[in-house]
Order: sequence, then structure tokens, then C-alpha cells
Amino acid sequence: MPLFAVHAQDKPDALPRRLDLYTAHRTYREAAQDRGLILPFGGPLQSDDGAEMVGSFFIVEAPDRAAVEDLVQADPFMQGGVWGEVHIHRFLRRIG
Repeated sequence: MPLFAVHAQDKPDALPRRLDLYTAHRTYREAAQDRGLILPFGGPLQSDDGAEMVGSFFIVEAPDRAAVEDLVQADPFMQGGVWGEVHIHRFLRRIG
């Protein structure tokens, strides 16, 4: 299956919502395998000083882009208004 990179930028002042929704987001991500998706790694993006979470980055192994779009749209961070702009790109792994 192809890999996709997802870069989601948080909306301004989304940190309180991010913290409130973290458990639901994590549970949702862990259940992705039940839908045939594999998320080999991912995590929060941080401000340059590391003091604040400002977005998310993760890799998804999925049959197609539509499956990744569905994953993103149903994520509690998207549904709860944490993420603003989200970019999805097919990813060709060369290292690691």
C-alpha cells in the first residue's frame, strides 16, 4: 500500500481544544488498524521553542488518498475544530 504524509496545522488558540480532545484523538488513531490503515509514526508539531503544540504530522499506509481523507475528516481534532489547514501528500520513503 502507498504511504501518505499528513501535515495538519492547528487553528490559532486551539491548544485548549487539543488537550481536551487528545484521548478521543488517540483512541481514534489506534482504531485505524480496524479500518485497514497503518500509522507507523506521527505526533504533534511544536513551536520553535518547543513550548507549544501547533499541529500534527503523521504517516499513513492506506490503499488510496480517499481513505486518508476520510481518516482526517473523521478525526476528533478535525471534528472538534483543532486543525485548520491540512495537507495530504503521497510519500515515497527513501530512508529508514
